[in-house]
Amino acid sequence: MNASENLQANGAGLSNNTALSRILVRGVNWLGDAVMTTPALRRLRELHPEARVTLLMPEKIADLFAGHPDVDEVATFSAGESPWRIGRRLRPGRFDLAVVFPNSPRSALEVWFAGARRRVGYARSWRSFFLTDAIPARADERPMRKRCVGEIRRLISSPAGGAMAFPEKAHHIHQYLQLIQAIDGSAEACEPRLYVTDGERAAAGARLGSRATTWIGLNAGAEYGPAKRWPIDRFIAVAKRLAEEPGCGLILFGGKADGVLTSEIEQAVQKAHSLSALVNVAGKTSLRELCALMSLCRVVLTNDTGPMHVAAAVGAKVVVPFGSTSPELTGPGLPGAGRHAFLRGSAPCSPCFLRECPIDFRCMGAIGEDSVVGAVLETLRRT
Repeated sequence: MNASENLQANGAGLSNNTALSRILVRGVNWLGDAVMTTPALRRLRELHPEARVTLLMPEKIADLFAGHPDVDEVATFSAGESPWRIGRRLRPGRFDLAVVFPNSPRSALEVWFAGARRRVGYARSWRSFFLTDAIPARADERPMRKRCVGEIRRLISSPAGGAMAFPEKAHHIHQYLQLIQAIDGSAEACEPRLYVTDGERAAAGARLGSRATTWIGLNAGAEYGPAKRWPIDRFIAVAKRLAEEPGCGLILFGGKADGVLTSEIEQAVQKAHSLSALVNVAGKTSLRELCALMSLCRVVLTNDTGPMHVAAAVGAKVVVPFGSTSPELTGPGLPGAGRHAFLRGSAPCSPCFLRECPIDFRCMGAIGEDSVVGAVLETLRRT
């Protein structure tokens, strides 16, 4: 028996219909991606309601799943920790099944070292050996292919035919759901959900006070790169106009690296309106506090970034200018549900999936202040 056959034999005692008691899920490494795995976790819980589900993920985003009903335990690892060490720590869990969401060789190696009897993940180079069930790529999968500068310039010179076509189930939510389908679970998409306790929401409300009856969030940063960021001067212009709406308050969200952006918005709005109902929490929240504060917003205007997914998953409606990326692949919420508002310019090179625009940023430049204000106010009316 060769090594590959031996790995298959190790999992052969577990049929798809076997009742399982211990399941390990190797979660993803990024905030927005983690939110997009929650429908798959819901379907896994429905498939094995009595099993104890352990979610393995980086410690930097582990708090996202605090109190989540589809996860019994969150196991974490730190940056730089080896797969062998992670697996050795998990090995006493004696897992019947491991579902591996990421496509990396490392993630498959971790669950192999953990000794999970059945290991399910996508077939990829350098990792299928470590899986008992190496699932072929799904037919609707569409990678985020980066356009080269030459292609972008050709599209601008001759715009016809530049648009990317996306099948109905191209969204990344389906990437994770298909792995659940591979173990006889449902692949039906549902709304991504995160959970905030009453106590967390009350603490967030106390932090905001009673200065406004309607809170609108603004998230002007994007960690991936400037190509995802709608221009700051337009964020400022929109913030000024929203500050004029009766009863509206503004919450400025962002990470520690977004301090300059949010301070610029704060100063410009205060100079124009002396608005008391403006709270700048950029770099001043834990992940749980971010969830709670976003849950109090009726609408969040945000770039395509991790907090965009968080806002939608805790119940806020979001308005998103899309330029270098595509809502068909990574938009917030349930794909096709129409709950959120996505704005796009008409640039023939969009989406390019680049971190920085190599030309004139026309995709974001084509999205005007009036259209964004209109989308926020219309979304407010629908809530």
